[in-house]
Amino acid sequence: MISILNRYAQLLVHYCLQVKPGDKVFISTTLLAEPLVREVFRVAYAAGASLVEYDLAFRERERIYMENASDAALLVPPVLTQLAMESFDCYLNIRAPFNLRETSGAMPEQAQIRTEALAPINKAYFERTADRRLKRNLCQFPTDAAAQEAGMGLGEYEQFVFGACKLFTDDPAAAWMQVRAQQQRIVDHLNRCSTVRYLNEDTDIAFSTKGRIWMNSDGQTNMPSGEVYTSPVENAVNGKVRFSYPCIHQGNEVEGVTLWVQDGLIEKWEARRGKEYLDYIFSLPGTRCFGEAAIGTNYDIQRMTKNILFDEKIGGTVHLAIGQSYLQTGGKNESPVHWDMITDMTQHGEIWADGEKIYERGRFLI
Repeated sequence: MISILNRYAQLLVHYCLQVKPGDKVFISTTLLAEPLVREVFRVAYAAGASLVEYDLAFRERERIYMENASDAALLVPPVLTQLAMESFDCYLNIRAPFNLRETSGAMPEQAQIRTEALAPINKAYFERTADRRLKRNLCQFPTDAAAQEAGMGLGEYEQFVFGACKLFTDDPAAAWMQVRAQQQRIVDHLNRCSTVRYLNEDTDIAFSTKGRIWMNSDGQTNMPSGEVYTSPVENAVNGKVRFSYPCIHQGNEVEGVTLWVQDGLIEKWEARRGKEYLDYIFSLPGTRCFGEAAIGTNYDIQRMTKNILFDEKIGGTVHLAIGQSYLQTGGKNESPVHWDMITDMTQHGEIWADGEKIYERGRFLI
């Protein structure tokens, strides 16, 4: 385990975060990820980091907080996190959950207060990651809770996570640079187009990308990765989309989501299960517009794990995210929410760009 975690840390520090001498690094995770934190701590300082700070959450921290904090306390932002988002150079978020349903019973009123308190932090995060003043990466440390959610034993899940990150290859960084090169031709083609249409048996939705930028997600900001993405023009999305995969947000699971969109605004929505949570989300600012449109390209990930870090990358899928746009793509929508929703394209899926079919049944034709 130690050797594979050192390989993981080397990849995160040198390829993903590109830690340089003098960089200040902030790590956010739980106590369960302590073995990986130790290795990142070691490798980051060896790379010349001037400071490595960390926030290690204990079991049920968020639930205890939400149940006991007064409204005044809920309005107080986390000081270290705010400092890191506003002034540090690197941010590593290691997912290592004790319990994936820890805050699912929180009252909407409490969540809304907390969302308002965190808004300045989120704004700094999106602005500084857009131009890489803050180099960030989201990754996974295998835990029992995550393994159970994925329907795997812990040992099997470890193999899945480490394999998806290409840690078993001779040179993981080189393997991800190869992914970068393969995806770049897709991005280059899409950046020459201005209209895109997703089409399958249950979906027919089109959007404009004029003036927007398609990005190559090659493992630097997410580990693992394997997607190309953009932010559609806010008022130029029209049609219907049904998401075949369960939609999961902050421990809340909604199934059978269908959205109807006109001139960029989600006007109607249905869900087979969990519609009450969807109703709540759509009451929040900016959530009835799309902040992202993307295509999963990682064919090494072929099963849903109920973890968006992996699921949105599944080769043969597309996803749309409601809420916050990515500034680096030219997106303008602002929201406290960014919720990715995924649909399968391997059976009857097509993608058209500027009137040309470029993708069929989960594979690019270009």
